[in-house]
Parts: sequence; C-alpha cells; structure tokens
Amino acid sequence: MEVKIGVKEVAREVVVETEQSHDEVASAVAKALEGGGLLRLVDTHGRVVLIPAGAIGYVEIGAPEGRKVGFGAI
Repeated sequence: MEVKIGVKEVAREVVVETEQSHDEVASAVAKALEGGGLLRLVDTHGRVVLIPAGAIGYVEIGAPEGRKVGFGAI
C-alpha cells in the first residue's frame, strides 16, 4: 500500500510503500498526532520511516490493491 505524507515547509512529499494494513497506518497516524510524537512506518524493504507529528501536513493512505498478473492486466 502506498502512503504519501506531506511535510510542512517541504516541497516534496514522502512516499512510503508498506505492507501494513490501511487500519494500521491510520491508527499510527492518529496516535502520533494525538501524542505529538513520531509517526513510525515500516516500508516493504524493512526500513523504518520516522516523521515528527508536528511536521505532518497531510497523510494520504492508498487503497489496498490486489496483485496484477498476466498479459493485459490493467
């Protein structure tokens, strides 16, 4: 699942491809914003992305997609 995070006063957004579920990501974002701590996400390669909650401008959580297989898969 793709997660896009807009950081305040930064022109580019942070894009993280993660295997965490939609609910797990939404919960992590809510928890970070409530407590003023860090948003912690793990990408598909096992790397940890930490973003201070105060720097988060927006978070866009993509819809989970099924794997596309075969010729002509759109």
